[in-house]
Amino acid sequence: MNILLTSVGRRTYLIDYFKDALSEFNGKVFAANSVKTYAVTQADSYIITPEIYADNYIDSLLKYCKDNQVKIIISLFDIDLPILAKNKELFSDIGVWVIISSPDVIDICNDKWKTYNFLLDSNIPTPKTFLSLSSAEGEIKKHLLSFPLIVKPRWGMGSIGIYKADSLDELKIFYSKVKNEIQSTYLKYESAVDLEQSVLIQQYISGKEYGLEIVNDLHSNYITTFCKQKIAMRSGETDQALTIKNETLSKLGESLAKELKHICILDTDCLEQNGQFYVLEMNARFGGQYPFSHLAGVDMPRQIIEWVISGSTLKKYVTLKENVLSCKDIQPTVINDEY
Repeated sequence: MNILLTSVGRRTYLIDYFKDALSEFNGKVFAANSVKTYAVTQADSYIITPEIYADNYIDSLLKYCKDNQVKIIISLFDIDLPILAKNKELFSDIGVWVIISSPDVIDICNDKWKTYNFLLDSNIPTPKTFLSLSSAEGEIKKHLLSFPLIVKPRWGMGSIGIYKADSLDELKIFYSKVKNEIQSTYLKYESAVDLEQSVLIQQYISGKEYGLEIVNDLHSNYITTFCKQKIAMRSGETDQALTIKNETLSKLGESLAKELKHICILDTDCLEQNGQFYVLEMNARFGGQYPFSHLAGVDMPRQIIEWVISGSTLKKYVTLKENVLSCKDIQPTVINDEY
């Protein structure tokens, strides 16, 4: 059994985790990315693909899967998810499992305005959010909304284009600035759906940050929730975290799982203010917090393999040890000394 991880970026640790999971099956881990990174060089083999939105992107992956007897394909990047989700059937026709949620689920997670409305409809607390500058200004004038406010891309990821506005003047400046940043980064691709409404204004919530990894099986049945308190962040990604047990967060995870009906992992960001947990964002993929679960005994790569082989969920792969404090490290590495 061979596995292809797409849009690997710098997640070398996931290459290693999947290699470990495949060791008893004599399988290989392949990597795909549009540029060469250290992570892809650590796979058993790799392909430098066309850009995700290129016409031949899917064809290049299909050919690679055929040529290398790939059984499972998993994406690690938000922009990649909708493209692969829409083309699942093409991979299924050649015997490849695409471990990605349905296009509708991906759309709800990637489009933060749809995320907001999904959470409202599901009666799950989330910060008040506005799709236009005028609607936010109207609430401010009515004294129903106060500063500071968060300005961020509607189709955003990481820490790109996120600002805190402390006044109306700053709000207007940051609103224009975020729109400009969207057009000058890879966020422009998904934002092209509605560039005029590609910026969100959100109520600022302060408090402790938490990360949830909400696990469903490949038939969208709820399995469990891994809870962590975020201790440190870097560029929008969890850098240090403590695994915890919290019944309120676990129940929140179960509610989200049953409403959204994703498959595999749903990476979710939460904040606690005055005893109330608010859901900020959801990403339907392995996120930056997964290593902290893995270091605390979870083995989702091995569980994914088990789902594909037998459809069974094994407790030993989805049990989180509590009170494990972990951090990420930075290790400078040569990719190729003859570049």
